[in-house]
Amino acid sequence: MMAGPRRASAGSDPSSPQRRRPGSARLAGLSALAIASLIALTGCFGGGDPQVDTADGDFADDGCTNVVVATSSEKVNMLDALADAFKESPEHEALDTCATARPINVSSGNATRFLTAGEDWPDENTRRWPTLWSPASTVWTDRVAAAASPTLAGEPESFTHTPVVFGVPETMARALGWPDAEIGISDLAALCADPAGWASVGKPLWGSFKISKTNPNTSTTGLSTILMQSYEASGKTSDLTADDVAAAADFSRVFEECVIHYGDTTGNVLTRLYDQTQEGASGSGYVSAIAVEETSLLNYNQGNPDSHTVQPGETLKPPKEKLVAVYPSGGSMWSDNPITVLGADWVSDEQREAGLAFAAFVQTQEAQKILPEFGFRPLDESVPLGKLFTEEYGVDPAKPTVTLPKPAVDVVSAAIDQWTQIRKPSSVLELIDISGSMDDPIGDGRSKLDGAIDGAQKTLGHFRQTDEVGVWAFTTGISSEAGENIAVLRDVTPLASDLESLQSSIEDLKFSNRQGTPLYDAIAAAYDEMKLRAEPGRINAIVVLSDGQDTDSAMSLDSLIAKIGKASREGSDAAPVRIFPIAYGEGADTSALQRIAEATGGQWFDASDPAKIDLVFASVINNF
Repeated sequence: MMAGPRRASAGSDPSSPQRRRPGSARLAGLSALAIASLIALTGCFGGGDPQVDTADGDFADDGCTNVVVATSSEKVNMLDALADAFKESPEHEALDTCATARPINVSSGNATRFLTAGEDWPDENTRRWPTLWSPASTVWTDRVAAAASPTLAGEPESFTHTPVVFGVPETMARALGWPDAEIGISDLAALCADPAGWASVGKPLWGSFKISKTNPNTSTTGLSTILMQSYEASGKTSDLTADDVAAAADFSRVFEECVIHYGDTTGNVLTRLYDQTQEGASGSGYVSAIAVEETSLLNYNQGNPDSHTVQPGETLKPPKEKLVAVYPSGGSMWSDNPITVLGADWVSDEQREAGLAFAAFVQTQEAQKILPEFGFRPLDESVPLGKLFTEEYGVDPAKPTVTLPKPAVDVVSAAIDQWTQIRKPSSVLELIDISGSMDDPIGDGRSKLDGAIDGAQKTLGHFRQTDEVGVWAFTTGISSEAGENIAVLRDVTPLASDLESLQSSIEDLKFSNRQGTPLYDAIAAAYDEMKLRAEPGRINAIVVLSDGQDTDSAMSLDSLIAKIGKASREGSDAAPVRIFPIAYGEGADTSALQRIAEATGGQWFDASDPAKIDLVFASVINNF
């Protein structure tokens, strides 16, 4: 089992009323084109968990140089162990003063967003500002170099790597011929395209073949997967071009059509699968294959589906059925996990020296020996992989046999742009709480309703003209064709050219008559509407913007859960409707909103911190 950490994680407040702004000078010389590129790039690669996870107690001054390492969640435990080993290393002994490395969990996309924004690090405690950055891939450091400056990105160097694979429940994998058969992305696409689904391989009771992928706008795995699709369609194993990506559009479209939904992290999808298997439900009712990093699959099989920071004394319970890694026969891309000393203004000379020493230490053989304990492959091939890298844990240390190189920046951009056009169509109903409690402040001079209106308007920009979008509002004392206590601002129809007019209609909600909160009744009515409209091959979703405090529903929460969770529990819904609640204000009934989301396979989001609202809405869209 992977070793546990020595530091806990907790959320931090990214807002601060009194901070230096040295970073703003970094963008002063950018041309208009460069600024436009920055916006495009941070839009593509931002998102994920909107919080920067830290532990206040562990950042007390211990008399040593403070070296914070901002890293993706799956590496926090490992870097914590490396930080302890660093203290005993020759690299540390060579320093003039002692140094303490402290990893914090910051998603790769969020770190990219923060670094390219031209501002300070979004944390009021400057002791938590990073000296080192270790995202999942050099894709992210490339983007910081392009959108801000190469100096800021430093000199990233990989110190460990993990391949992108398809995690398949073992029973299903054996039906496909695993572990002996060569299985390629084309084979998975054929299962997607075949109306018979699993029946085409002799398993008719398993229904359609379902894939889950992360959103390439926010996830290294999601981006790697669409590039692997283009490699597969082109028949190449290197030198992928933008023309190859364009030619792969039809192939990739077929592959995307059997995606159940996109998440901003594999942890969200893996947690859903884990919960279903632990409750006795068959994973096949949810998903057949998940694009993941090998290290995430290893975490899942040990009982840590979201790769969270394992707390001291915490016991992990393995899933009832493990996932096995299918290494595509056409090749896998690798997450190359660089580490770099940031060229940020807040990094002192002492921190830079200590950061360089730590970056050098993680390349040493002593450090490389630690990596396999945490499910990562060392770059030093003389280091044994150990007990995790075995069939018992669902992996094959001899694979992948083909490595697909990271393409040029323009090819990556072409793949992202293509995905925006070929991803599954969406049909989304936004349900906005306009009751009296939404007048309560959220701490930045705005009310909950102001925040909900602003967020709802911003989400519209993420939809294509062909996507279906509807907006309802609810409170007591109103009625419409949709029912009592509901106002219909827009029926669920293709957005077309209605973006500006719909944004204006949402703005008018500021002047609405606000009374009671029939939250559960409104969600039930919205669910009925969307179930009637739901179609296979489309993402069908409801976004609820509310403080979660129901005061006026005829329906109880338990009755609502029973209603909306029925199809999910039975595992037979070909066109599921997922609910994504967004909680506003510190008094929000988050437990109720969480239950509502989980009943449908959706996810709830916390928008109580006004500084994080934009990131929250990006996460909602990225989870469709």
